[in-house]
This record gives sequence, structure tokens and C-alpha cells, in this order.
Amino acid sequence: MKRDIFDAEYFIQQMKGFLHVVKELPPYLASKPPVVVDCHKRKPFDYIETVLPVLLEHKLVIINPAASQRADRYPIWAKATRCQACFKAIRLVNHLESKAKLILDRIPRPFVALHLRFEPDMIAYSRCSYQNLSSSSLEAIEAVREGRPAFTGNLADNWRRRGKCPLTPVEAAFILQALRLPTNIPIYLASGGGLLEKDGFMKVYSNTYEKKDFLDTQFLKQLRGNSKAAIDYYVSLKSDLFIATYFGNMDKMVVADRSLINTGKTVVLNRKVFAEAISQGLNGSHLAYRVWQTHKALLDNGNHLPLPDCFCHSNAGQE
Repeated sequence: MKRDIFDAEYFIQQMKGFLHVVKELPPYLASKPPVVVDCHKRKPFDYIETVLPVLLEHKLVIINPAASQRADRYPIWAKATRCQACFKAIRLVNHLESKAKLILDRIPRPFVALHLRFEPDMIAYSRCSYQNLSSSSLEAIEAVREGRPAFTGNLADNWRRRGKCPLTPVEAAFILQALRLPTNIPIYLASGGGLLEKDGFMKVYSNTYEKKDFLDTQFLKQLRGNSKAAIDYYVSLKSDLFIATYFGNMDKMVVADRSLINTGKTVVLNRKVFAEAISQGLNGSHLAYRVWQTHKALLDNGNHLPLPDCFCHSNAGQE
């Protein structure tokens, strides 16, 4: 746990009775090199089959993150522990949470938190190419490609139609208009540093805010990327409407937490349908109508919950 972001002492307290958390390894383990269990390529992987045998043999392991985990074989106590850890035991350190609350106090209400992913490293990671970007944006993207050239030809077209390419700010603005979001509504941009083509979004939605509009410049300079993301997470969690343009780790956390505490409406934009519609030649009002049809049923529907076992629904009293 990163102590500069999360309140470690609070986590330890909240997990009492579920598991025992140690701050330091005992000497007989501290001197041993940990065994790395690589779960990156296992989709889905099973802790019982993949991790437990290694843990029992070596006593100390490091688990590389995995995108998908099988939980259907977990005993009920393990499921309860995981839910407690993810939804009850995690909170930000005080100085980050207080800054996030300051933003919430100052931003006009109601407001939308928009997680807009269009930074150079994100584009390079996606291996997507884009038309009609500024020369400065193209240069910034190429500077961080590092052996990950953009796909070309049919591969590029298929990749985009599968919804793998992040939405540009202009595309995001178009979709929000198609969803009939008023152009004067306050929008908080939850995004990393170096967001490209931001002006294209703000030409449509000019009532847009960022961290720098509310927090001291010197404070922001001292923050690392993860700390900035933590503030965005908290603001997004408490927003009146949360919209994700990409379904990454932060989006999964926000969507799940908002669903659990019933904070407000949540929408994850469907990049795949948008890309398919464009590939079919739709544009203008026809494209906007397809987007509206696709998303109208998605408001606060509870999909994409990463830990479904934590969301219990009682049918007591119902026939």
C-alpha cells in the first residue's frame, strides 16, 4: 500500500478480524528473496491454482497484477475479506482528501466529473493512430511510442472497431452532446497531465474545470501522478454524474464505489459502438442518434462491477 496516498493505519484497523496485516516481515522471511508469480498473461487466473501452491512452498511471494481474477471458487470468508479491503478499508491520506473536499466545496453544483483519457502515453500504449490532430499533439505522441508503433491498415481498422482506441476530446464532446448533456453544465476534467486536444472539448463545453482552478500551484507541483489521480478519484466519486471515456482501473473503482453507495448517475461511454457507427458511414444527426440509442439504457445500470459479490440484493418480501 502506498502510504503517500492511502491511510495505511486506517486500513490495518478496518481489516482486524479479517486478516492480520504486518508492517515489516519477520527476520526469517526478510532475508529471503520473494518468488514472483506472474499473472499478467492469465485471463482469468485462479489464486488457488496459481498462487497458493507457490505461497505454501516459499512463504513469500510477489503477485504481479492481473486484469481478471476468478472468484467463483473463493470461500465466503475470502469474498468477505476482499469486499472489506476494497470498499470499507481504503481511504486517502488526510492532506489529499482535504484538497479533494476543497474542490467539491468550490465547484458549482450540480457538476459532471469526466474521466478523459487522451494523454500521449495513453495513445502510445493503445497503438492507435488519429487524423486531424495538431502537429504538437502528434509530436508528443511519437516522442513516447518507444517501440510501439501505431497499427496500420486492416489491423488498425479492426482495432478501432473493437473499441480499443481512446476517444479524442472532440469525440467525447460530440457524444456528450448526443446524450443531451447541456453545454453550460459545469464539468470537472479528471485526467492526467499533458491532456492533448483539450481546446477541442472546451470549445463545446466551456464551463470546464481542472485541479489547477481550485488548488494552489505550489501544492500541485509537489504532487506525483498517482496523488493527482487520487484527488480526481475522490472528486469523481462524489460528483453528481460520472462519465468515463475509457474503462481503466480508476473507472472501475469509481463505478463500483458509486454503485455501492448510490452516489448518482454513472455512464461508461461505448467506444465500440461509436467506432462501428463511423465505419458504417454515419455522421451528424444520424451518428448522434445511434449514440443516444446505445447509451440511454446505461445510466446507473450497475454494469462492469469488478467485485459483484460485494453487491447483495435482497428479494425478501417479494413473490
